Amino acid sequence: MMLRLLLLNCLLILSFSSFAKTILVKNGEELANANKNAKPGDIIILKNGEWNQVTISLNCNGTKEMPVTFKAETGGKVIITGNSKLKIGGSHIIVDGLYFTNGYAGKNAIISFRITTTETANNCRVTNTVINNFNNPKRLDENYWIEFYGKNNRLDHCSFLNKKNMGVLLAVILDDERSRENFHSIDHNYFGVRLPLASNSGEIIRVGVSQHCEFNSNTQITDNFFEHCDGETEIVSIKSGSNTIRNNVFKECQGSLVLRHGDFNTVENNIFLGNNKEGTGGVRIINKGQWVVNNLFYKCRGVGFRSPLSIMNGVPNSPAFRYVAVTDAVIANNSFIECTPASFCEGSDTERTVQPQNVEFINNIFYNTTGKILYNSYDDISGIRFSGNRVSKSFEQSMENGFTKSSFALQKINDLILPIAGTEINSKLSDSIQAAGKSRLKTRLSSSAGITDKNLFEQIENNAYSACGAKWFAKSLAAKIKKEIKIDCNSVADIIKQLQKNTESRMIINLTAKEYYFTEPLLLNKDIAFTSVQKNKISFIKDGSSSDYLFMIVAGNTLQMNNLALDLTDLNTHSFISTDTSGSSNHCNLLLQNCSFNKLNGTFLSAAKTSLSDSIIINNCSFSNITGALLKFDAELDKKGYYNVEKIRITNTNFVNHNGQILTMLRGGNDESTMGPLLVFIKNKITKSNTGNPAVPLILLFGIQKTIFT
Repeated sequence: MMLRLLLLNCLLILSFSSFAKTILVKNGEELANANKNAKPGDIIILKNGEWNQVTISLNCNGTKEMPVTFKAETGGKVIITGNSKLKIGGSHIIVDGLYFTNGYAGKNAIISFRITTTETANNCRVTNTVINNFNNPKRLDENYWIEFYGKNNRLDHCSFLNKKNMGVLLAVILDDERSRENFHSIDHNYFGVRLPLASNSGEIIRVGVSQHCEFNSNTQITDNFFEHCDGETEIVSIKSGSNTIRNNVFKECQGSLVLRHGDFNTVENNIFLGNNKEGTGGVRIINKGQWVVNNLFYKCRGVGFRSPLSIMNGVPNSPAFRYVAVTDAVIANNSFIECTPASFCEGSDTERTVQPQNVEFINNIFYNTTGKILYNSYDDISGIRFSGNRVSKSFEQSMENGFTKSSFALQKINDLILPIAGTEINSKLSDSIQAAGKSRLKTRLSSSAGITDKNLFEQIENNAYSACGAKWFAKSLAAKIKKEIKIDCNSVADIIKQLQKNTESRMIINLTAKEYYFTEPLLLNKDIAFTSVQKNKISFIKDGSSSDYLFMIVAGNTLQMNNLALDLTDLNTHSFISTDTSGSSNHCNLLLQNCSFNKLNGTFLSAAKTSLSDSIIINNCSFSNITGALLKFDAELDKKGYYNVEKIRITNTNFVNHNGQILTMLRGGNDESTMGPLLVFIKNKITKSNTGNPAVPLILLFGIQKTIFT
């Protein structure tokens, strides 16, 4: 009987294949018709070229053996631009080889496994596809890049880079039964370059949301490569149950994999490659039944919530959407190499008072040649059972029983050092943990401490570099060095002429005149450096009616001023420099070096609301006889944790006879998801300066994450 059924199935497949077609489509209308008439086994080829302003909706149905395939004529040569998106709502559909760039999707996701609320995708796949810098024009206009609905969908061998606007890059949605227990696969993808968002919702992947966190998702996040994902404190945010995060590499990402909500999630065989980058974390644990097993944490430098390992305190009788206490966790066979201290009972405060309970902390290695502190504990840690953990002799901390100072043999995983412990002091695992591990883990729990399978981790790291991402897309993060063009300008007209040139080069404008007369403000729409070899002061004069600013740094560009002595007495503007007021998703930068600025009546630098600068650096400068606020970063009044500059560094600078505030910085609200802003104020001198009001300080900081004054 079984043989007859097998033969019948083969005959049906052969019958369908004889009718399957290969169809070339050249535009959206032809594509829609091909989708409408598609049969199992059909291959629809999208012709190479630019597809602008298209909404691709696919709701045909293939079969497991004979899916319907929509693929680029050549991978990467079908370029999706403008206000465009892809929606999938059928079954057994494969999409292959698209390139989304130079566009945006508005409030919609760029790729959605759903067409309407009644048409979700099942058993569909997107592969070999790239989304690069496909951002909404305004930074605070939120959207996802990918949203998962339905069941058994797969996203694989794709590349995603440069998401700059607000919103999770990839969201798994569990809003009804059709999308729960979904067993989606997110595998062999490359996630690269997410700059700090300066607010919440900068995650790369989020599985579930707080209101659905008590449901299981069973999403599999495996064999992916995350690189320079710095959007916020959570790189991957798990807010549902029974998910697996396995065999991934997180390289130099300022954040952590966070088990924020939901129970019985598994984190296994991942590499957290911090490489001593500030803020690089590992895993943060909340809720019940979480397993963190056989992971490598290498030179991770995060602290607090971003610690290489952070076990949080919970809220008493917590609702599911707050902080449920950590219980029944297993943390075993992990290796922490040259890392900052782990954090136990993290977040302990007047609300989060419930300590972790029934946590098995077994057979981990902590290897450090310089660190003195292995962990910080902020509450009672008696609910954590430590056994068989091996630590370097360099640690001076008095530790709980279950940590033993040891010597290690050193092996290499590619370029990484892997300490190997002997077996004489390790802890035997209980039968119940061993039994649970057989069904839950891919690798066997070891009675030896730390990572023992060197070959497995070599394979995981090699996979990240060679097998993740779209095969046709180069994922190198090496910054392109812009060609420099040096120009002498003896008038404002000369400067404007250079700004109007269509060039990607960095312009170095040498100011050769003594006076520059501006009749209108200038938009600096390129990377520009103003400099001069003159030793005498150069006057900037603004004729006519007052304007809001003289220079605006258009988002996405950098302004430098080097070796200038500027007299701003006759500058008829509210601000000398303003950041972009359009709310753009692009960031900007400012560097002032070896400059003097004299006699300005107004604000020197004003950071516009919703703008974001990656860095503002002022070194070896002087500001004298200025009336008004000097540096203003206080426009974000919404109390949502927003701010306007990630890092500001002021060094070796003099402020003389200043009448007004020198620096104001604001980060309102109580959001815990960002690292910035960071202020460094070192070796500066303030003389004969005041605000004119004893109640108003020269420097006013509110909500700044980290400040260094020396």
